[in-house]
Amino acid sequence: MRHLKKVKKLNKVKGHRDLMLKNLAASIIQYEEVETTEAKAKAVSSFVDKIISIGKPGDLNARRRLYETLPTKIAANKVLEVLNDRYKDRTSGFTSIVHIGVRKGDNSRMVKIRLIN
Repeated sequence: MRHLKKVKKLNKVKGHRDLMLKNLAASIIQYEEVETTEAKAKAVSSFVDKIISIGKPGDLNARRRLYETLPTKIAANKVLEVLNDRYKDRTSGFTSIVHIGVRKGDNSRMVKIRLIN
């Protein structure tokens, strides 16, 4: 039974899953809108919320934690410079998921995950 198991495995091993979520989170932060499957979007939504919350203080410790978490410095700098000002009054819920249909090849549900303005 999967009682009290919070990690969505996405049919991937831990290393691949972690890197995939980090890259997807960096893309969401950098481009502010990404088209992906519903399962991946639900898994990465809380990860993006945590990343933006880490960057809220804007101090050196936040910058170092973002550099070690995100694969690109562009995304980390955007969290510290742009998204900090945008979400200064907001405590959580930085992403929204919009359903756009199904993928033609394997009929999986596709969504757009985007940052709230």
